Parts: sequence; structure tokens; C-alpha cells
Amino acid sequence: MSDAARPGARSVLEGAFALLGAIERLGQAGVTRLAVESGLPKATAHRLLQQLTELGAVERTRGQYRMGPKLFRLGQAWQPHPRLGAAARAPLRRLATATGATVTLAVLWEGRTLIAQASPGELDARLPVRAGSVFPWATAAGKLLVAEARPNPLFGPLPPGWRWEAASIQERGIAFDRQELVEGVSCVAAPVLGPRGRPVAAVCALVGPEGPLERFSEAVRQAGCAISGVLRTGRSAQWNRA
Repeated sequence: MSDAARPGARSVLEGAFALLGAIERLGQAGVTRLAVESGLPKATAHRLLQQLTELGAVERTRGQYRMGPKLFRLGQAWQPHPRLGAAARAPLRRLATATGATVTLAVLWEGRTLIAQASPGELDARLPVRAGSVFPWATAAGKLLVAEARPNPLFGPLPPGWRWEAASIQERGIAFDRQELVEGVSCVAAPVLGPRGRPVAAVCALVGPEGPLERFSEAVRQAGCAISGVLRTGRSAQWNRA
């Protein structure tokens, strides 16, 4: 009988992931706090944390547990669509160089905006954004992906007036956030289309509030088209500087 088929194996895995989820929410904590946060008996939490530490999934420093290097490395291999990471790398760098913006590739994850890749720009000191950063769904990227999704991918009701905003996003093929989430930070997002022509991610440029946000629209759209072309054909698409 395999380990996965043995009685109790699933509960052990669930317990381990409950602890990892608790560490994700808290950043780092001791065994007592993690046991409470994960809903596990303290003895069980302590035993699982020891095993996770031995595997490199968790790191222990002065009685505090946090994510370990092996889990970080494994997480970097995740991508929301096959070839998306490789397809996006060069267009994101070129977009960041051409605009000076902080440039991201974002997806929807559990009703929030998850940054899958990021190229730092002029706003990095004000709002550091890295791969793995999570924001509320109503970023420019999140709004674009929700507007194009069927059915509604969120876990709660949509805000008043969303139907009209979504229709505008669908008509333009682009979405904006004009300092709605973070004061002093605006952004514009364009879709990345998969082989079936449906959005699988969004390219987003984060900039300061100076000047019209629309001046970045075409460059962001071209980057999205370049990535989409690679996903569709497997070959790099030409990307022209705006």
C-alpha cells in the first residue's frame, strides 16, 4: 500500500498545509501561535513543523517558524499557464525599460490579484512589488481579468456600478487604476490571451500620478500582444517600443 493510500495520510497532508497556510498569513510565529492559527493540537503542530523543517519547507530561527528555501524554490516554478513565464520574461523587461514603470504579470488567485512576475521600475521605492505579492482584486489587472471572466471568479458580490465599468473595460480591452488602491500609484493593464483566445493573465504598468495614464496604454497593450503571440504560436512575437 502506498503512503497516499494509508489511513490518516490525507489528514497529515492537510495538517502540513494548514501550518504552511498559517505561516503564510503570519509571516513567522512560534509553535503555540501556529497551532492555534491552523486549528491543530500543539503536539501535532510541533511534530509536523519538525518534519517540514527537516525537508527545508520551513525554517526555524529562535523558536520562530517561517517559510523555508525549498518551498520558495518550488513556488518559483509555478506558473498559471504552460510557457507563460518564459513567454513573458523579455516583453516585461522591455516594457519596464521603455516606460520606466514597475511592470508586472498578474493572475487572479482565490479572488485576489497575484503577481506572477515583476520587473522593478521608478516606483519600486514607494511600492515594492515582487513575484508572489498579493493585492485586492480591484487592481487594474484584477479588474481586467474579472471583466473578461465567465462566470464571476470572486467570492463575494461585485461592487455597485461594476456592470458598466466591466463593459467599458471589455470595449477598450484595457483597464485603469487611478490611485484607487494605493495613493500616488496608478496603473494600466492589458490582457495576455491563451491559445483559445481567453485572458490567462494581465500585463500591468505601475506609475506615478503625474500626467495622463493613457500614455502608457499602447506600450502595455503591445507587451500583452507579444506574450499572447508566444503562447499562441510558440514563437517570439516582435515588440515595438511605444
